[in-house]
Amino acid sequence: MLQKLLLMFVMLCLGWSECAAVPKPHVITFGKWISAKWPNATGQKLLDLKVRPLFVDTRLKEYTTGTPHEMTDRLFVVRRAFRVNDALPTEKSNANANATRWQWQRGGWLLVDRVTGRVSQLNPPEFDPFYSTASWYRDYIAYCGVSEDGKKLYAVVAQVGRRKPILKKDVGEPAGTDDPDSECPPPVWERTPMRVTFQPDDDQKLVFSIRSRVVENREIWELATSIPRSLNRGKFFHRGPSRDLGARHQHH
Repeated sequence: MLQKLLLMFVMLCLGWSECAAVPKPHVITFGKWISAKWPNATGQKLLDLKVRPLFVDTRLKEYTTGTPHEMTDRLFVVRRAFRVNDALPTEKSNANANATRWQWQRGGWLLVDRVTGRVSQLNPPEFDPFYSTASWYRDYIAYCGVSEDGKKLYAVVAQVGRRKPILKKDVGEPAGTDDPDSECPPPVWERTPMRVTFQPDDDQKLVFSIRSRVVENREIWELATSIPRSLNRGKFFHRGPSRDLGARHQHH
């Protein structure tokens, strides 16, 4: 009898341990849209912004804006939104020393894992939260990036999980206007062959073909004149993530 009870106890322990090892499924949902305001580049004009909360198992994780991009059946990315305290030290009176003045801002991108429930921030190189407009395809993101000193504009293609961009090409100087998303329109992706087109301005159009870690560039400089358009074609290769990360140009 004692042996039977012991055997039943062991079986129950084994069953409990197996059940305990099964990961708990996470419930990821978005809340209702909220109408907000955020400042332009000078801070003198407020712009409309739609934000909504991101919940993991009913717990608030982040605020988001825009439409999520389904990267895989497990992962998706979405644009982050957050609030900063815009109160000046001189605006804090003695009676209310902890006075806050919350101001909405757009951030970078969030990577959300449906299986683990993890929400992590992505930091695409040279991505400017105010000026850059991203275009996603699979796990690739394409956008016009701005250098830290604000003097250079880049055509950038990056891949989630890789530290360095697949492509980072100087395309001139940023305009630096007061309006968001104003440096260049969203790049346009094509599937077959897989390539992306940038058009930083009316006179410049750049097409990059992506082939198994290799980016092939064909530049088309369009002259806005009555004469026939001049085509300047070349190839740009960026190898990664191998040790040799240099760029090699071939002109035809």
